[in-house]
Order: sequence, then structure tokens, then C-alpha cells
Amino acid sequence: MAYYFYLGKILCPIAPSKLQIKINNKNKTMTLMNGGEINILKQAGLTDISFDLLLPNVKYPFATYKSDFQKAKTYIDELEKLKAGKKPFQFIVTRTFPDGKMLFDTNIKVSLENYDIKEDRKEGFDIIASVTLKQYKDYGTKICNVTFVSAKPKVSKKMAKPRTSNSDKIGIGSDVIVNGRLHRDSFGNGAGQTKTNYKGKVNFINMKGSHPYHVTTLSGAWLGWVTASSIQGV
Repeated sequence: MAYYFYLGKILCPIAPSKLQIKINNKNKTMTLMNGGEINILKQAGLTDISFDLLLPNVKYPFATYKSDFQKAKTYIDELEKLKAGKKPFQFIVTRTFPDGKMLFDTNIKVSLENYDIKEDRKEGFDIIASVTLKQYKDYGTKICNVTFVSAKPKVSKKMAKPRTSNSDKIGIGSDVIVNGRLHRDSFGNGAGQTKTNYKGKVNFINMKGSHPYHVTTLSGAWLGWVTASSIQGV
């Protein structure tokens, strides 16, 4: 089977003997309260590619060139341009049968992460370049206009006369005993502290919410919203 390796527009003269393509994992394992584990599946991470590239300084009959023979320094200079250029490029591997029929190919946009230049006496005049690539995905920024709203809950204020301690109805200004959990808004969002036999005062009412009464301390400091069953008039 014949291999052809392209780094951008560069045709590598000799295809590496080994190619490693690692599809990285982004799944997350969580531990449950009962001690069991679950695996939260997510999209795969960026792919890592690595191989050792032989860069000959002498002409071999099995090497492939776009035009004439080029020495190793030509390819080393091209690797430096890819690294210093800070731009992604296409990594392409084509695989064909001996008769030239296409088997399959790899075509992925990458960045040049690392490359090491090695010289070994066993390789004679040739150079080894260990290359590491990482998948590159195009991205862009988007401008969003964010509007900040007041932290105070929006409620409809219903005016009512302060009630006496023996009144059957609870209104704004009523003294109450609270036995229940406080919430951030009248629809039960943002659960907070739980009060037991706490004496407070009603300052807002929103009967459209599931937690229609907003209570404060006797001095007027805000506490939170509670259900109707959580308060009792005093």
C-alpha cells in the first residue's frame, strides 16, 4: 500500500513507518450519592497526531518529490515556517493499493504543536523530525448585549391597612410567625434559610406566585418569600 503525506502544500519525501491519530476524550465521570458512578457523554476533544518523518540528504529511488530532489534543510525550513506562521493548515494522508486504486484518506485541519530534529549515526546523513499536530477547529466571537435588572423582586404591591393581632386576614404590615423556607422570589426560585417560630412582618404580597408573602424582620430587613401555609398571623 502506498502512502502520501502532505503538511499543507509540502509533500513529505518518505512516508513515516508509523502514524498515531489519537481522538481525545471529554466525557466526565461523576460519583453518585449512593457510591455508584455515571459517565456523562460529551463531544470528543481535539485530535492529536504524531509521527516520525525521515528527511533524506541523499536521493533514494523510493522517495517522492513534487519536482526535483530536495535536501533535509528544505523541509526543516518549511516546518519552521508552519510553526512561526501561527496559522492552521491541512494534514492529508492518501492511501492507495499498488495498482493506484484509492483506499481511503485522512484530511484534517491542524496546527503544528511541536517538532524535534534528531540526528542519529545509524541514519547516516539523514535527519529525523518528530512531529506533533493538533486538530484545529474554526471559531469566531459574537457580541451579545446584556441588560442587567434590579436584584429586587418585581411584584405588584397591594396596599392594605395594617392588621391587628387578632385579625383573620394577613395583609401588608401584618405581624406573622414564620415556619418554613424562605425563597428569592414569589415563584419559589432560590431556596434559602428555613425559619422556625420566627416573628416577622409582611411587606409585599403577590397572590399570583406560589410563595405569595414576602416577610421581613420586625425592623424591616428583607428575608424572603414564603408559602401561605408557612405563616400565621399573631
